Amino acid sequence: MEEHEWSVEFTWIKAHAGHRGNETADHLAKEAANNKNIEESYTKITKSAISNELKENSIKQWQIEWENTTKGATTKLFLPKLENRLKIRINTSPKFTTITTGYGNIKSYLYKCKIIDNPQWQCKNCDQTVQHIILECKIFDQERDKLKQW
Repeated sequence: MEEHEWSVEFTWIKAHAGHRGNETADHLAKEAANNKNIEESYTKITKSAISNELKENSIKQWQIEWENTTKGATTKLFLPKLENRLKIRINTSPKFTTITTGYGNIKSYLYKCKIIDNPQWQCKNCDQTVQHIILECKIFDQERDKLKQW
């Protein structure tokens, strides 16, 4: 049997938008995922090796996009490396989401949205920002100590 060298390229395409090739690929992927007895069409690389390589490449690409986006600046402070984030289990809550995104019941955000007239916080007339709460605020010293243990 003659050996062929394959070149595979992955590109993003909007899902479920009626692209014939994408719809076919989606159908075949679901069929293969649900069929544990599917015959392998390769002999040199195990399914798990391919799966692991695809996962690693996806995480690398995701990290590049994460680093290059201008969005999510507050979240990036807490979760700069996606690979590390994926290794931990986080039980999210409204407070967790507020702190890691900077959106929610924080005076600087409420002020920016014109919901309140002043972003100042009760300690030293500072603006209540995520960075202030996490890094500076004396009111939250005990909470910061708990986070350090986490």
